[in-house]
Amino acid sequence: MISSPLIQRINHVAPLSKELEECIVASLKEEEFCKRDLLLKEGQIARQIYFIQKGFCRAFYSKEDKEYTTWFMGEGDIMISVYSFFTQRPSVESIEVLQDATFLSMSWQQLQKIYHDFPEFNLFGRIITEQYYIKSEERAIALRTLSAKDRYENLLKTYPNILQKASLGQIASHLGMNLETLSRIRAKVVF
Repeated sequence: MISSPLIQRINHVAPLSKELEECIVASLKEEEFCKRDLLLKEGQIARQIYFIQKGFCRAFYSKEDKEYTTWFMGEGDIMISVYSFFTQRPSVESIEVLQDATFLSMSWQQLQKIYHDFPEFNLFGRIITEQYYIKSEERAIALRTLSAKDRYENLLKTYPNILQKASLGQIASHLGMNLETLSRIRAKVVF
């Protein structure tokens, strides 16, 4: 079954009834994107939620001709513009595919229908939302309290192959530092 890793992840959070599992599988669409494709452009409304089966992505926003990477997501992660998807308002960020990727996607309308038709699925939605909020809080705290070296080491632990997937500029912006600082840290850190 094509959605098996996603169904396994959902079942790990909260067991699914056969009917709910069938409804989820029927609502999913497999999509393939190439490196540099944009899943979402700033100003668009995020109408899809993506489960990354294969590939690597980033979310970023632009200000004064400079890009700021806010998230990296890889295989097994759920990729959305949180604000835009849940409010159905224009996004302030863009989502870019950094490696050729395969996703399972579902529309906002389909997800809302599943929540309505299967109230037990709201538990999964709440837990995933909590996990993303926790990640966001951890990132905000790390940017304020950890040294640049510690932030870089944590990123390498989370995504060991990130140097093959993202540019140094994207990594530096995600870590809240300039390229020169990242280069000095990379020269000292051995992984």
